[in-house]
Amino acid sequence: MGIKIYNTIARKKVDFEPIRKGKVGMYVCGPTVYDDPHIGHVRSAYAFDVIKRYLEYKKYKVTFVRNVTDIDDKIIDKAKKEFIGDDLKDAVKKVSDKYLKSYHKYMDALGIKRPDKEPKATEYIEKMKAFIAELIRRGAAYESGGDVYFDVRKARNYGKISNQSPEMLESGARISPGENKKDPLDFSLWKKAKEGEPFWDSPWGPGRPGWHIECSVMSSDILGDEFDIHGGGIDLIFPHHENEAAQSEGAGKKFAHYWMHNGLLTINKEKMAKSLGNFVTVEEVLSKYPADALKILFLQTHYSKPVDFSWDRMEGSKKAAERFYILLDKLDKIETKDVSAEGIGEFRRRFEEVMDDDFNTAEALAVLFDFVTYVNKLDKGLARAKELLLELGGVLGLFAKRKARPEGIKISKKEIESLIEKRNKARKEKDFKAADGVRKDLDASGVILEDGKSGTAWRFK
Repeated sequence: MGIKIYNTIARKKVDFEPIRKGKVGMYVCGPTVYDDPHIGHVRSAYAFDVIKRYLEYKKYKVTFVRNVTDIDDKIIDKAKKEFIGDDLKDAVKKVSDKYLKSYHKYMDALGIKRPDKEPKATEYIEKMKAFIAELIRRGAAYESGGDVYFDVRKARNYGKISNQSPEMLESGARISPGENKKDPLDFSLWKKAKEGEPFWDSPWGPGRPGWHIECSVMSSDILGDEFDIHGGGIDLIFPHHENEAAQSEGAGKKFAHYWMHNGLLTINKEKMAKSLGNFVTVEEVLSKYPADALKILFLQTHYSKPVDFSWDRMEGSKKAAERFYILLDKLDKIETKDVSAEGIGEFRRRFEEVMDDDFNTAEALAVLFDFVTYVNKLDKGLARAKELLLELGGVLGLFAKRKARPEGIKISKKEIESLIEKRNKARKEKDFKAADGVRKDLDASGVILEDGKSGTAWRFK
């Protein structure tokens, strides 16, 4: 069975058939860099990181592109506040550089891979102007008072991604003061510069590109006029992705074959957003929990569905992560290369079966937990079991940040095993006070003991 993907534009699961055999071109809308990232940003980045990892696991050569919006009203506003007195264009670059660095820092800390290509909007101004000029030439766009707008009435099937007709959309559309467009549905390709704002020269006068145009230009420049997957948050379906498709097709490009959208992260069923003030920063989460705890919280829900965040749910995810860590700590002590135990391959088959079904990470995670239960009962094949757990966990982006020895723990393996031997001797002699004292000493050193049928195992906290 091949991979099936829920294609937003088809509104159903379809067989995934790449344009080029063995190769996948994937474009995902990236961050607007005006502040430190919150965990809502992580949801999208992580969802498509896992999708890319699984495609690579299935032996596809993936080119993953994620753009950076580094010129935007929010960035300009932040530049005015953070770099008072600086030339505004320089200040905008300082802000975008600062917060892109922050974005990278926290995604790296979470073990989320960087894209293969990460184009910035300001690097593509000339190509955006050429793209806009082509739309005007084709009659799909028009200049009006220094602004350039896309003529939505010229677009074929406008509303096909969001499943809305132009007539449905028109009821809520308005022309705002200062806009020079002919129709409320028309959208901006080039924005006339306001006084004091950064601008670039163009055939239509000084200004800067609209938001939607950057993704059409970057994706076609890097991946070609026709590529496989376009992804992003469900909140981007309209108007952003709808407008991208319209302007790309208006320029004669076939554009994306599959549209994939991740669900949003919410708090109390409300979208997590800076504008609403209900966000949790990545730094705050990582100060309390391992990266895998946040990832497991996300994995427990299908990428296309919303996830409601709470600290109680994070506690549950932390305990779930510890189930893996306990087993891996045990397997870390296995040094022999042994043959595979019977039944291990069945877990790989089950994992692939659910991931082939539109990247069902909730079921894939359940397979891994079943595997933990299975391996804990094994007395052979442990080295191979560890290899498989790390491999399949790695497909989900897990365990990359797990440390065999956490920072701050200085006690050596030899000292630990010596103290365990001392404790075992005390227990044999029924000196339970001494045995309990050893346990407490080890606990104070960051080591947890676990007594079982086969003896005493240990792990770091």
